[in-house]
Amino acid sequence: MHTLADFSARSIEGQDIDLADYLGQVVLVVNTASKCGLTPQFEGLQALYDRFGERGFTVLGFPCDQFRDQELDDDAEIAGFCQRNYGVSFPMFSKIDVNGEDAHPLYRWLRAEQKGVLSDRIKWNFTKFLLDRDGTVVARYSPTTKPEKIAADIERALG
Repeated sequence: MHTLADFSARSIEGQDIDLADYLGQVVLVVNTASKCGLTPQFEGLQALYDRFGERGFTVLGFPCDQFRDQELDDDAEIAGFCQRNYGVSFPMFSKIDVNGEDAHPLYRWLRAEQKGVLSDRIKWNFTKFLLDRDGTVVARYSPTTKPEKIAADIERALG
């Protein structure tokens, strides 16, 4: 059985990150986009990070351009946009695919662990996965689920 610890990803700054570094924390993994109608959710994600971060919670943002070309072209642009417009300080990663044969291995695993309503595919930007301190998936949330609606589940996972 896999956990978050079995994966790595490239940070938005270009460093390879072993996701095992996040074991022991409650983690919300989100595929993001800078030019989407749901982009204002960055504000709510940052609010969750600010509220629960000191208790062992983090958000991991994974930009994705698979949904109607709604992500900026390069990682530096994405990082600047997120910081400038939403004050994002949680970890962001390099742009990835979340569906298809080029899907990042992390997302292949997340989709297999928690299928959506009709399939395992990610249907849109801002699909969210909540992982417990052991790095296992405990919940999947639709793109339209506002971050503040996840707070009670984060609270429970934090113990």
